[in-house]
Amino acid sequence: MRLGGVLRCRSVIKQQYVPQHKPALDDDIKRLEDFLLSRPNILVLTGAGISTESGIPDYRSAGVGLYARTNHKPIQHSEFLKSAGVRKRYWARNFVGWPNFSATQPNATHHALARFERELRIQAVVTQNVDRLHSKAGTKNIVELHGSGYVVKCLDCDYRIERHEFQNILTSMNPAFKDAPDMIRPDGDVEIPAEYIENFQIPACPHCDGNLKPEIVFFGDCVPRDRLEAIAKMVYTSDGLLVLGSSLLVFSGYRIVLQTKDLKLPVAIVNIGETRADHLADIKISAKCGDVLPKLFDYRATT
Repeated sequence: MRLGGVLRCRSVIKQQYVPQHKPALDDDIKRLEDFLLSRPNILVLTGAGISTESGIPDYRSAGVGLYARTNHKPIQHSEFLKSAGVRKRYWARNFVGWPNFSATQPNATHHALARFERELRIQAVVTQNVDRLHSKAGTKNIVELHGSGYVVKCLDCDYRIERHEFQNILTSMNPAFKDAPDMIRPDGDVEIPAEYIENFQIPACPHCDGNLKPEIVFFGDCVPRDRLEAIAKMVYTSDGLLVLGSSLLVFSGYRIVLQTKDLKLPVAIVNIGETRADHLADIKISAKCGDVLPKLFDYRATT
């Protein structure tokens, strides 16, 4: 296949996780640009909707989210703590999916936000995503609201290890998974035979023999208090909030909107489809983030 065909194929794969949407209107782009120009200390909150354009599916998007395409449900914190079988199944899937997940690259929206930071147009980025794509794009001032998939920690002590290094340990302990790439389905989900999961080996913490988990806030867990307090200070010192690619159905994200409105500060939202906070938004643009953010401030050299 020629290079052009390869690039088109990659683009199609990435866009398969983006829900149907209408083109962004020039008037909406101008409204958002004026909003940002008048408030140079905006706090940005990003959700899974900005990473779908990089090929990472979200959970809730109609027709293309994980809930719609598969029977895969997000891991529950309490189940991970209580069940060795759940931990084994989680790490087996995570092991198989890690090479693709960690190789994902930021898209035009991530790069636009990094540029806005360099140009002093925004205060900081709070992200609900665990994919580190903002960091890869060059954004410096980031709070990872739900943690990061790039760090593994012990549940019982302070031991931490980088996820790439942990992958090497898992590889050495599970030679039967040498055919792991073949377990990834065309839609990006992972199909692992039951016998592989049963035999999957997970190392214990080398310091205390405790269980290891990614430094991610699973469903049912709580965001660390110091992280919430840091975000609250960011909201207090901001002059408004820009929400990108989030339905805000998870309360940890919606809370930031409520805090902003309590301070009588404006909120702008760019998201395909409705959000939990549409009734609170001063500006709501129903469009793909990648059709809006890179076009702001007359910047033409995106992608």
